[in-house]
Amino acid sequence: MKGLSVVALLCLGAAAHSTATAQPATYPTKPIRLVVPFTPGGSTDILARAIGQELTRAWGQSVIVDNVPGAGGAIGADKVAKAPADGYTLLMGHIGTLAVNPSLYPKLPYNPLKDFAPVAGVARVPNVLVVHPSVPAKDVRELVALAKAKPGQLNYGSGGNGSAANLATEYFKLQTGVSMVHIPYKGTAPAVTDLIGGQIQVLFTGAPAVIGHIKSGQLRALAVSSPKRLDALPDLPTVAESGYKDFEADQWYGVVAPAGTPREVISKLNVQINAALNTPELKARLSAEGAVAMPGTPEALGQLMAREITRWKPVITSGRVKAD
Repeated sequence: MKGLSVVALLCLGAAAHSTATAQPATYPTKPIRLVVPFTPGGSTDILARAIGQELTRAWGQSVIVDNVPGAGGAIGADKVAKAPADGYTLLMGHIGTLAVNPSLYPKLPYNPLKDFAPVAGVARVPNVLVVHPSVPAKDVRELVALAKAKPGQLNYGSGGNGSAANLATEYFKLQTGVSMVHIPYKGTAPAVTDLIGGQIQVLFTGAPAVIGHIKSGQLRALAVSSPKRLDALPDLPTVAESGYKDFEADQWYGVVAPAGTPREVISKLNVQINAALNTPELKARLSAEGAVAMPGTPEALGQLMAREITRWKPVITSGRVKAD
């Protein structure tokens, strides 16, 4: 009996040791790959590098930003969706990859709500409605009246078919009943250049791309798409304040991981990303560029994704928006 007890104890000890060694080490123990599904230099890339820098500083593990562009962000997003669910491959997603693409691409290789685990919201980037100074409209109501008086005679630009600027303007058209002709460009920068040059008349795009030109007088700002005014442009009214109640068409960004990533890993990432977004330095940096920090829970990001998928589908359908 005594011998059996000793054997039993030895077996229990071996089992306990085996279980202990099978437990994963404290996360993170190696570099993290943060995929940006677009080329370097854009808002998604800038935000990813800012967040990656803060995580590296906090944990002592490198966060490597990996640009994987193509198909409106679908290629990079799909790579993350199919990556191991261990917290070492993340996606800096945004409104396009996480909410618009399901309605824009008939054969999207991933499902944002099923293939990703939301981690944390990062930022909102309100769109600003700007016109060339030659356009005789000083506010949103005057622009709507002008567009209705001259249907199809005003041209609006965007960074491409299916881009955030394209969708924001189509949503504006849907809400106001105006008709304007879409001129797609290969990126926001050439669209802004042509707007300044007078080749197009209207642009509804992210604040960072146009704030400098507004302040220099090269462009006239009519309204901002967010529910609240921008700190960087405090005198600029919102579209809702201009007579179109509940109008909102911001770009937004958030970090997601492959579905099945352990909850404790998601929680640790969420806490650290929120901490980074609450630092005075990052808040100031975002504000200067017309962006607003968007810290919150994983559940809040998941709910935003679901709402936005539902909201943008009719805009894409009614506007006959097609991907480039």
